[in-house]
Amino acid sequence: MEQDLASTQVPPQSLRMRFLGWRNCVLASRGFQRFAARNPVLRPIARRRAAALFDLVAGFTYSQTLFAVVESGLLERLEAGPALLGQIETVTKLDAAAAQRLLRAAAALDLVEEVEGRWWVLGRHGAALCGNDGAIAMIRHHRLLYADLVDPLALLADECRDSTRLARFWKYGAGEGADEVAAEYSQLMAISQQAVADEALAVFPFSDCGSLLDVGGGNGTFLRRIGKAHPQLRVALFDLPDVVALAQTAFAREDTSKLPTFHAGNFFDDSIPRGYDLISLVRILHDHDDVPALRLLENIHRSMTSGARLMIVEPMAKARGAEAMGDAYFGLYLWAMGSGRPRSASEIQAMLGAAGFRSSQAVQTHQPIVTSIIIATA
Repeated sequence: MEQDLASTQVPPQSLRMRFLGWRNCVLASRGFQRFAARNPVLRPIARRRAAALFDLVAGFTYSQTLFAVVESGLLERLEAGPALLGQIETVTKLDAAAAQRLLRAAAALDLVEEVEGRWWVLGRHGAALCGNDGAIAMIRHHRLLYADLVDPLALLADECRDSTRLARFWKYGAGEGADEVAAEYSQLMAISQQAVADEALAVFPFSDCGSLLDVGGGNGTFLRRIGKAHPQLRVALFDLPDVVALAQTAFAREDTSKLPTFHAGNFFDDSIPRGYDLISLVRILHDHDDVPALRLLENIHRSMTSGARLMIVEPMAKARGAEAMGDAYFGLYLWAMGSGRPRSASEIQAMLGAAGFRSSQAVQTHQPIVTSIIIATA
């Protein structure tokens, strides 16, 4: 019945709708495309548009080239210094023709660069990547996402997504064991959360706080980074018992005289520990669908005294300058994971209001593609 009703709806005849219809007819016209390519005024725009469209068509080969550069050891070898083709063959375990093909592909993406016709060095993107351990960890991790996206329509049509490779991987994060992914999970969280913590440190005045509780804090990477930068903070971590045990082990390995307080529990069903004037929720909310996400926010709110603050730290949809990251990347990533969705700052703020928070505001970060931040007041 709903489908029949939808089929009878007439599109609105607003000025914007009429403009978009006209624009799309023009852009789809082969005659206009040929005219724009020949016209000296329109030609630069036409070329840029054509290149951008081709990037969408061929983007999967770019990401696989990037994966090969990292996984083969090529990036690490060139970070150490210039190399000849024979040296690259040894590192990558490829013959001369295959190594040359990989190098040419990587050079086209500015990952590597050829010098004097025989030496290979890092390109600009390759050099920047060497300073980003989190990005390298995600590139390696993406082998799971590549497998799940082999047939994206089949993935989207399947309502039982708990059999995907990403879903199986992240079950470890939910405290379900899975020893075979424990090391990779812990490493991925430790490396990727460092950049997230640095963004938070750059824009939020932790010096104004006396205590911080990280809910769903995992192995404690975020809390460790914040605690080191602000030793005056009384810090604590709340997570599932198995995850807390991992965090305790991680902190015990470090030479530190100040350990956080550890609280074990389920943040949906158990009471959130009280007595903290700042609570952080780092890359947790977008992992959950709307009903459990709201339930989590309500549970946190019940534990907070008036004036206490909640810090939500995660990538968000519609972030200016990082729009594709939100819905195109995390939209499909979280679908393959089997839970959650990217939300815009306004959507999260609406949920915070529904959960009982008095006010909330978005805090501008330096790199929205890494994370965005919302501060809510109880």
